[in-house]
Amino acid sequence: MMADTLILASLSSYRAQLLKKAGLNFLIEGASFDEREIGKIEKVKTPKELSCFLASAKAKNVSDRFPDALVIGCDQVLDLEGQIFHKVTSKKEAYQRLCTLSGKTHSLHSAVALFRNGRKIWVEAFSAHMSVRPLSSKFIKRYLAYVGTDVLNSVGVYQIEGEGIHLFEKIDGDFFTIIGLPLLPLLVKLRHLGIICD
Repeated sequence: MMADTLILASLSSYRAQLLKKAGLNFLIEGASFDEREIGKIEKVKTPKELSCFLASAKAKNVSDRFPDALVIGCDQVLDLEGQIFHKVTSKKEAYQRLCTLSGKTHSLHSAVALFRNGRKIWVEAFSAHMSVRPLSSKFIKRYLAYVGTDVLNSVGVYQIEGEGIHLFEKIDGDFFTIIGLPLLPLLVKLRHLGIICD
């Protein structure tokens, strides 16, 4: 089914699961840089452009080390009224994040990039708009106690595929974009490149 070496430049178990369930054979190799620092250095105009830049930087980082492979880089940026949010590092920050998102609509910009020999083949970002219902302090505390530290792996402090669905009143966007890997456009591109054989 596949005709090339494929590497996922991400240590995200969710992204790896998506690719596995799609029947892809791939290796996993994390990119080695601090994306918060790169995000500060690079002058980008929009959160969506930042997601493309970071996905490309991750793919290039791994592609430089494995030049013959086709490398998939991914990144997701949370944008609330133009403000960019990164992953939280503690339950306290998670609580504050959910308080900030409560009763508002934010956007998730998920980008995917393909690199080979350190060169970009393709990069594109897709967006989902997430309307969080008004959340009480009591609900947020109960939710965070239930889900544990897994929420620290999500920029939005939720996992839409589980209990996180209870945070929302409306979602406009593709499930895979919300998870952080725009899978359908990626599969189209891999077919176009002959990496996946029909």
